Amino acid sequence: MKPAAIGVRMHSGWGALVAVSGDAAAPEILERKHIVVIDPAMAGAKQPYHFAESMALPAAEKHIADCAAASARLANAAIDELLSDLRTRDCRVAGCALLLASGRALPSLPAILASHALIHTAEGEFFRKVMRDAFEKLGVDVAGVRERDLAPDAMKRISALGRAIGPPWTADEKSATLAALIVLGQRVS
Repeated sequence: MKPAAIGVRMHSGWGALVAVSGDAAAPEILERKHIVVIDPAMAGAKQPYHFAESMALPAAEKHIADCAAASARLANAAIDELLSDLRTRDCRVAGCALLLASGRALPSLPAILASHALIHTAEGEFFRKVMRDAFEKLGVDVAGVRERDLAPDAMKRISALGRAIGPPWTADEKSATLAALIVLGQRVS
């Protein structure tokens, strides 16, 4: 089995996932996809903290918990499908690289809901946590990679991979690819 790693860059309600294998000289993109991890029929699912901002605390807690449960189901299903696809290609997933923001610790829910800036931070952390939990539930080790730590010169090399796989080759996919290569222990220079 050839080793592979998955890189993930999350947004509000969706994420870019890229599975890679190979080595620094010849990385191979095995799979790239965008997954949706919100129930579009659920009010406020895309921005659960924004939606909960004007609610009483018990209702806000319930809304966020309900969104987390729905997002967890969708993330588990999408990741399970990706892992299954990789196994059929004789790949062993060595781990997942989850792109992180600043890593700022969040205060209590009332403090979050009182600050628009913290609401944005909390939503980013919410969707990253959904993915981390889903990967771990499915037995895949997760390493956090701070986005600001990605080397710009390595990103240029990753950008060139897009010619071989075709468009779209988004910034999210490039960052996820580089993070996945880091998890594989490779240096792209």
